[in-house]
Amino acid sequence: MRRSLYALLALALSFTLATLLTVTTKSSIYSETYPAVVCPPTLSGLSSQISLSSRKTQFQRLGNRSTKTIPFNALRYPVSKDSLVISATGVTPVIWQSRTGSWAGGAICSGPTSSQWFVGGSSDVTSRGRLIVINSGLSEAIVDVQAYSENGKQPLISLNLKSKSYTVLSLDTLATGDNSLAVHVLPRSGRINAFMIDELGAGLKSLGGDLVNPITSPSTTLVIPAIPNQLPKKGQQTGGSHTLRLLTPSEVDANVTVELLSADGRFIPVGFNSRRISAGIVTELTLSPKISARAFAVRIKSDEPIVAAISSKVTIKGRKDFVWSTPTPALVPMAIAVTGLTPLIAFASDSIAVKIQVTYINGKKSLTTVKGSDIATWRVPNAARSITIVKTSSETYAGALVASANGYGYLPITPGSLLTRVEIPSSNIRVLNP
Repeated sequence: MRRSLYALLALALSFTLATLLTVTTKSSIYSETYPAVVCPPTLSGLSSQISLSSRKTQFQRLGNRSTKTIPFNALRYPVSKDSLVISATGVTPVIWQSRTGSWAGGAICSGPTSSQWFVGGSSDVTSRGRLIVINSGLSEAIVDVQAYSENGKQPLISLNLKSKSYTVLSLDTLATGDNSLAVHVLPRSGRINAFMIDELGAGLKSLGGDLVNPITSPSTTLVIPAIPNQLPKKGQQTGGSHTLRLLTPSEVDANVTVELLSADGRFIPVGFNSRRISAGIVTELTLSPKISARAFAVRIKSDEPIVAAISSKVTIKGRKDFVWSTPTPALVPMAIAVTGLTPLIAFASDSIAVKIQVTYINGKKSLTTVKGSDIATWRVPNAARSITIVKTSSETYAGALVASANGYGYLPITPGSLLTRVEIPSSNIRVLNP
């Protein structure tokens, strides 16, 4: 009898332990996709071409109410008017815009974002600049536009955008009469992208222009990796000049140090060590480095989060133009289309080691490695249709400088959209029988 009782207790204990130690194994399935990217429209008087990595890349026009896409069937596509929504599948398209005989500039086509800062443009009498805000989603959107100038924070502007539409704001309406702008585009709802065109003119005379590439958020460390430096020609005293534009959007002043990186060495220019910047006010500082390099980079460190960009005056075929060079995030493995362009890419870091794969229009591929310290430059070969960053050293930043018949431009080397991972719901009998 006792033996039977022990056996019964042992069996009960076994069932109890089995229940407590039962582990349910969950098998998750994920879907990985690249969000579609958006390119800006071509406004009146401008011309645009989009560089692509494949003729099979799919797109649709923003105004098309259907979701059907069609292939480009081209590696460089002229955009006559409407904004395009592109299924880029991991290779970032690049748009190059210009006004014939006046200026040119570039931007990457990008996915929706929750915040964009544009450090550039003006609202004075010479301004012909515009801010383009695009809603590529299927629902209405609300977007706040907050401008800052040398006179401080400006009144907030709220925009309501219908689905799959865009609106254009003249920069001279954001802070009328002010010279220096920084603009924050903050969506409250919708699939939003924004682009800024900074264009200047006096009467019938053009004073140049450029596309201003955005910054995602303020930071205490910013690196602007590619700034053009035109050397003085024979008989000239000085070459191109540079203006550093800064904003501390918080309510606390910032102490800013600017370090210049070039082939001539690394140094802090006189007057740029622990420079105090007033909060909420756009500040401009003149930068005139005495260097022989044709491109340089700057590293900006601050004790408060800031946004910044550098405007450089250049001359193309005797015409005046300017370029806005903006900070970039640290370089990651990525691919970017460059069909029709042969940019000079500058890499900035304490120690640079970047492995690059070039894909040519004829389908052939080649590998190259760029090494150096502080700054290193590399020219994209002719007939390249895309470049892929295969491997990169840590804390390395990259930007591209492009010269064309109409003007000079800058491109950040950063992905237009990142791979997103979404869990796919799966059926489980435990839902019905827990």
